[in-house]
Amino acid sequence: MSMISCEKVYMNYDSTKAVNGVSFSVEKGDFLCIVGENGTGKSTLLKGILGLQKLNSGTIVFSGITNREIGYLPQRTLVQKDFPASVREVVLSGRQTKGFRLFYTANDRKTAQKNIELMGIGHIRSKPFNELSGGQQQRVLLARALCATQKLLLLDEPTTGLDPFVTAELYSLISRLNREHGVTVIMVTHDIRNSVEYANKILSMEHDGDFFGTTAEYMKTDAAKRIFGGGNNA
Repeated sequence: MSMISCEKVYMNYDSTKAVNGVSFSVEKGDFLCIVGENGTGKSTLLKGILGLQKLNSGTIVFSGITNREIGYLPQRTLVQKDFPASVREVVLSGRQTKGFRLFYTANDRKTAQKNIELMGIGHIRSKPFNELSGGQQQRVLLARALCATQKLLLLDEPTTGLDPFVTAELYSLISRLNREHGVTVIMVTHDIRNSVEYANKILSMEHDGDFFGTTAEYMKTDAAKRIFGGGNNA
């Protein structure tokens, strides 16, 4: 059974139709990239999965996981960039999956430290978050998301604003979490080229229709051929 199954999901953004009848499924261990044009509802769909925004119609069914067991990395904002806390405090706050808490348990602190080391940011754990580079901040926020769960990560444009070298590093890191640590990944991105290199499934949300399937199947679509060249039969 699929970890997440979405059937004919329709959602609005404010009063505008955003998600238009999307259907797809995610199995344990998948790395799904959601790509497509602006305004096709990619980020809105993630909010629907998380239960942060209601569906107009359709269903999202979970198996072996609840939306409280999902690690979420939203799009970067100025508030995040200027967050007045240390790296360790930001990561530890990911344990607040059931509401605000003044105190953390020993297990909370152990989990935070494990994810700090996993993301390779142990050497900066005492630094203020707002003094870090963009790439370092995203590693911190990934560690924070992992503190919520290690079953499933939802990532919304995690490489936006990063230079190509840091982007490649972050994709490699997320891929390692997926392959070596068994974390299922759903990522919204505009980076088609890295998507097809790392993801095993693609959901392409376009104004003229959606595609869902394996990366190999996506590479045979007209949309992929427009991007990579008509002779690509990968």
